[in-house]
Amino acid sequence: MLPASNPAEARVAILLATYNGGRFLAAQLESLRQQTHRAWHLFWRDDGSGDDTCAIIDAWPMRDRITRVDQDSGRRGVLGSFMKILAAAAEDFEYFAFCDQDDVWLPDKISRAVGWLQGHGAAPGLYCGRQRLVDDDLEPLGLSAIPRRPPGFRNALVQNIATGCTTVLNAAARRAILAAPPPAGSIHDWWAYIVVSGAGGRILFDPQPFILYRQHTDNAVGANASLLLRARRAAARGAGPFVERLRDHLAALTSSGGLAPENAAIVRLLSELGDHRWTRRWITLRRARLYRQTMLEDLLLYLWLAAKRLPDG
Repeated sequence: MLPASNPAEARVAILLATYNGGRFLAAQLESLRQQTHRAWHLFWRDDGSGDDTCAIIDAWPMRDRITRVDQDSGRRGVLGSFMKILAAAAEDFEYFAFCDQDDVWLPDKISRAVGWLQGHGAAPGLYCGRQRLVDDDLEPLGLSAIPRRPPGFRNALVQNIATGCTTVLNAAARRAILAAPPPAGSIHDWWAYIVVSGAGGRILFDPQPFILYRQHTDNAVGANASLLLRARRAAARGAGPFVERLRDHLAALTSSGGLAPENAAIVRLLSELGDHRWTRRWITLRRARLYRQTMLEDLLLYLWLAAKRLPDG
């Protein structure tokens, strides 16, 4: 399908995954209704809520703009829900926007993403951006960090900068993601960043925030607003979970294909991280040129991957 010549006419599928979200859901739905871009349709899936989540959506007046996906199919978790909705959204849509149940979108969120993506051709494209961090009552807490280094596949393999609630995909990016099933332990937004950048697509990070991102005890992931907090969380988790997730991502990329040649070469090179000698692993890492957003994070990354070999799948 050719993109609409007028960005205002581009059809956008909003992909909403819910689970016990009744506390904040009405505010999110109202923010969708207030979008200046009007050509949107909401596809949603509930993951077995025990509260009034489904009743709130069923009572929403904009029934002609809603399609429920995979009703009464049991728990799938965040990754499974979003992948199911992404697959179910009609192919005649041009853009696909991940949506969390507890945030508030500013009125120009969709129009901003569409404008950026339409200006970068028909290759796979992923738009993401900064967030205004707020508490339960939408009181401001600050802004999320802006990446210091450019997005790309070498970053995507070891760090996610594409916060899902800000992420919008074009149709080519959607096709690439659906052709590359994620490993079970992944996260939908991180996998989208990996696949789109791996395919040679464009990653567009908007430094202007167009979302109020609630930070509360029920967040599935939440924001890392500071480098210090990010470092503390990484140290608390340790190398094991990080290395295992990298292994799973590499295995899924190898089996699915779809990588640009230079990125396929990086994946093949990283298979050598299974070597038992730490010196060989250090050399491999230097050749792969993986990077996070700061030199301190890079040092921790290299120490972890040099000291702890990738486990067998």
